[in-house]
Amino acid sequence: MTSSITASVTPAIRKWFARHPRWHIHFTPAGASGLNLVERFFARLAEKQLRRGVHRSTRELEAAILGYIDTVNADPRPFRWTKSADDVLATIKRFGLRTLETADNQTKIIKTSEAGH
Repeated sequence: MTSSITASVTPAIRKWFARHPRWHIHFTPAGASGLNLVERFFARLAEKQLRRGVHRSTRELEAAILGYIDTVNADPRPFRWTKSADDVLATIKRFGLRTLETADNQTKIIKTSEAGH
């Protein structure tokens, strides 16, 4: 733990971590979702098990969900991010620029159609 991080950790927590050296604190930025991995799990459940499935009852749906969980738990693997922070930021930038371009084009179309009336 760095000094800026330990300043926000209580003495009792610091003591616990001193006794448990295999554990580490990872702070999530305030603006980030702490549920990203949970969201990812449910997205994968939907992609791999539910999207193309036919569930004729709530029981069948529940069985499909529980079956998927059993399969994942039989061979658990840690989640690995495949993109760097720079790649993610570049994707967000491209999306933002496309969105602004689309909005600009729509504004031009509206102005053109209003001028023609």
